[in-house]
Amino acid sequence: MTLIGETTASEDLIKDGSDATFMADVIEASKTTPVIVDFWATWCGPCKQLTPVLEKVVREAKGAVRLVKIDIDKNPGFAGQLRVQSIPTVYAFVDGQPVTGFQGAQPESEIRRFIDRLSGPPPASEIDEVLAQAKESFELGDLGGAAQGYAAVLQMDPQNVKALGGLARCCILGGDVEQATALVAMAPADAKDPDLDAARAALALADSASSETAPLEQRLASDPDDHEARYELAGAMAAQGRFDQAADHLLKIIARDRTWNDEAARKQLLTVFEAAGATSDVTRQGRRRLSSILFS
Repeated sequence: MTLIGETTASEDLIKDGSDATFMADVIEASKTTPVIVDFWATWCGPCKQLTPVLEKVVREAKGAVRLVKIDIDKNPGFAGQLRVQSIPTVYAFVDGQPVTGFQGAQPESEIRRFIDRLSGPPPASEIDEVLAQAKESFELGDLGGAAQGYAAVLQMDPQNVKALGGLARCCILGGDVEQATALVAMAPADAKDPDLDAARAALALADSASSETAPLEQRLASDPDDHEARYELAGAMAAQGRFDQAADHLLKIIARDRTWNDEAARKQLLTVFEAAGATSDVTRQGRRRLSSILFS
């Protein structure tokens, strides 16, 4: 007995595609649901073994993935672009891009694992590996590589707090405070993570800082003991991601007058340390210098 809507739902999950409909059926559709593309031909024996198994497992996935079947004899265009050299060839598309695939007939167990990996959340180990690589790139000063890594994690896990904080820090150092603010806002208000905390601290510094450093530098050149000018200059430098220079100016104020303005320099310095990151050279060296000043 066929239930009302069952056939329609099945047709929606599994359809015959073509070069003419490829953009809509695969590229655009994969931006919301992973799409599996089965390149086949009527004369291909292994295709006749593979396709029914693909259809079965896709139906059992109940909408987690979709299947588009393309006869390469009638539709050689995209098969050629994807360099399909033997059939059956299967590609999986996510967010408009091919992400994985295989060639040849496969047992049902392998196809099931293939679809489970595609439709389910990525393994934690995979995310952790990309996060570690992104963090290493960030610490080496490769902001572009770090940003790509954090963005890749957010494609796999849009709510990943570490990736949100890491990408926000990349944006801050790249001068895009608006995008950093949006990324931080995507994280839960009570979320705790060193990179997210650092991004929040850096945004707090940016909100309260002057955007111009030249007038402040001129004031300091005229009067090196102008603590107000030095304090504002430190804030402007911190807002630009120049945490080492900001820390240096704040430490100079503390060394000359540690109680100035209700210990404003020390309080600002701690925010700079948080923005730079607990394990950064700025923080490690700055804390040593601070201890030396306070306990000398």
